[in-house]
Amino acid sequence: MPSRTLETWPHGAIMLDAQHTRFALWAPDAFYVSVELEDGKSIAMLPQAEGWFEAEIKCPAGTRYRYNIDGEMDVPDPASRAQALDVHGWSVVVDPLAYQWRHPNWQGRPWHEAVIYELHVGAMGGYAAVEKQLPRLAELGITAIELMPLAQFPGERNWGYDGVLPYAPQACYGPPEQLKALIDSAHEHGLAVILDVVYNHFGPDGNYLGQYAKGFFQEDVHTPWGAGIDFDRREVRNFFLDNALMWLLEYRVDGLRLDAVHAIDNPGFLTELAQRVRQQADVGRHVWLVLENELNQASLLTHDFDAQWNDDFHNVLHVLLTGETDAYYSDFAQNPTDKLARCLGEGFIYQGHTTRHGHERGEPSGHLPPSAFVAFLQNHDQIGNRALGERLHQLCSPQALKAATTLLLMSPMIPLIFMGDEVNAEQPFLFFTDHHGELAEAVREGRRNEFADFAAFKDLERREHIPDPNALLTFLQSAPGFTENTQSQFYRHLLSLRHLHIVPHLPGSVALGAQVLADGAVTARWRLGNGSVLQIDLNLGATPLDHPAPPHLLFETPATDEAHLAPFSARVALSPVGEHL
Repeated sequence: MPSRTLETWPHGAIMLDAQHTRFALWAPDAFYVSVELEDGKSIAMLPQAEGWFEAEIKCPAGTRYRYNIDGEMDVPDPASRAQALDVHGWSVVVDPLAYQWRHPNWQGRPWHEAVIYELHVGAMGGYAAVEKQLPRLAELGITAIELMPLAQFPGERNWGYDGVLPYAPQACYGPPEQLKALIDSAHEHGLAVILDVVYNHFGPDGNYLGQYAKGFFQEDVHTPWGAGIDFDRREVRNFFLDNALMWLLEYRVDGLRLDAVHAIDNPGFLTELAQRVRQQADVGRHVWLVLENELNQASLLTHDFDAQWNDDFHNVLHVLLTGETDAYYSDFAQNPTDKLARCLGEGFIYQGHTTRHGHERGEPSGHLPPSAFVAFLQNHDQIGNRALGERLHQLCSPQALKAATTLLLMSPMIPLIFMGDEVNAEQPFLFFTDHHGELAEAVREGRRNEFADFAAFKDLERREHIPDPNALLTFLQSAPGFTENTQSQFYRHLLSLRHLHIVPHLPGSVALGAQVLADGAVTARWRLGNGSVLQIDLNLGATPLDHPAPPHLLFETPATDEAHLAPFSARVALSPVGEHL
């Protein structure tokens, strides 16, 4: 791990040795700053150039502290490595070297081997409870777990996207050492760990930066969450760059998923982040960088980032599976089968095409490898952003879902599975928070107003029945069960086929195009890196098609005669090298 100095890692409390800690705070709008210790000591911080304050204090790991601004306001460390209780209370000095890694030589896994399982640590019971699920997930065929955001948030429960202290893992899930133990155990089971990080905004409760460092924000740039973050400022850029490096180097996570980067008004920041990560990671170590980006900027996937979540894949399949065309699904309502064919043949559906809002979205993506796209049928957004949190198996026929799952798990795109998908969990995944007072009321009403564009909730009275995000029951209902069943057996079988026949040959894969067979039915082909050709025929329509089965059939659901492609079916064929389907 690289050494930390005020020059290379300035933000926060950095232990210099077992008994001494350096504190550094960027507070350009403050006149006086002190470090307040829980034992009552108050130590003045020395002002430095460009708005910095610094102090070196004799205090060991575990010391509780906070900053006082101008003698008027006590605030947590914005770069706190741990909080004693919540976002408003004491920060805690953390020794980053205290945890003894059992698998220090783990180098990660190549990106093409990724089969990602997205999970919410709180809904699954905390770091230790997630650790108990690792053997089951590895046996299922998962190769990576993706943790929804862990940054300390207000209250005891939250989706994770209201975090305000990005360096501090959420305290109610367990201490930092327990998170490291989870990551260590994941590596023991051959599982990589991706962390979802939020660098586009802070949550609405517990962020004090604007009161002593107004330059952190751009008041003239607006995001859905308020003033934009000013990434033009070096201190601000370093705050997030160093956070990314902390997770990758100190916690040894294997990759980051960057939330909603279209809300970061500074493309240079993304490039610098990728370059810094590649430079700092050990030679030979596999580190994954994945984007969520509504702009579909294929150019970011050429060199700097491994992949992007492909919302287009989800959205068009959701329309075909459920018939829903409300709100953002309306962008996929016209000619959805043609759109699916474009997605399978070229990656993004929107590649400079105009959305329902009249905006052009996307860049040409057909030159990118299939592994540049993370595909999914469900994720936290697509379930949790439903008013009642229903899962896909509750919205479409079982056989249609099996066919779509076959496409997901057998295509050369990187598959992502949301917790509970693999057992058709009955529990919803709702939007939950733990706000109080006026903020709680605003979140509750805002949540209900979000669904005014959905036909089922246009009536105000219907919207009154949408679960209250702040109710404890809303959170408790979102904890999935994981009972083994025929669905998990289906996943296990498909993933075993993927790992045996497809994954070894994904490097060098290219799409050969996709054609529409009929409404709801497509055929798509890819040449894998070893020269073999993968073909998937998919029929999400209710009518059988005259479409003979190709030779070298690898899998089909349901089993049918060779001359027809049955309703709600999928077939996968893989030609030997040198032969063509």
